[in-house]
Amino acid sequence: MLRTLEEVAAAIPSGDRVLVGIAGAPGAGKSTVAEALVASLPSAVLLPMDGFHLPQAQLVELGRRDRMGAPDTFDVEGFAAAVDAARSGPTTAPGFDRAVEEPVPGAIAIGDERVVVVEGNYLLHWRVPFDVTFVVDVDHDVRIGRLVARHIRFGKSAEDARAWSLGPDEENARLVAQSAGRADHVIRLD
Repeated sequence: MLRTLEEVAAAIPSGDRVLVGIAGAPGAGKSTVAEALVASLPSAVLLPMDGFHLPQAQLVELGRRDRMGAPDTFDVEGFAAAVDAARSGPTTAPGFDRAVEEPVPGAIAIGDERVVVVEGNYLLHWRVPFDVTFVVDVDHDVRIGRLVARHIRFGKSAEDARAWSLGPDEENARLVAQSAGRADHVIRLD
């Protein structure tokens, strides 16, 4: 079990191009850990899975808007292709605008950085090939509190934020937990 950024960085293998996967439930702290890791390494870039959310119009068309964040509400093929492209060299990938809950094409530029840190809920669920994988683990109540605060920050009422956190987000967390054992390392956040 890893508890410090230094321990996480030390677990990254050497190599010309290393793909690091950081998975975890919604609100676990994946983005925070990934951003801090990228900032601490001399040559690293962040590739968040969030950019591969299906557009809102497509979710509505599929009748899946109420389950946004579930595995089938992502462009899995596009995500896998982006990870493969990142392994090969410079590429671009979509980002995600939380304010409007939409992907932003081409927002992420991946250059010749040695380490590509990929973070997202389902990295272990989809079995995308990484050189090393981590799962972020945090207390359930802390995670729910973070989610509620995030949803409020992006415009939901307190009631709607809590309902979404305990509904769709919690369903997604259960799916993430099913594949968490596939991670090479556990990062425990207290």
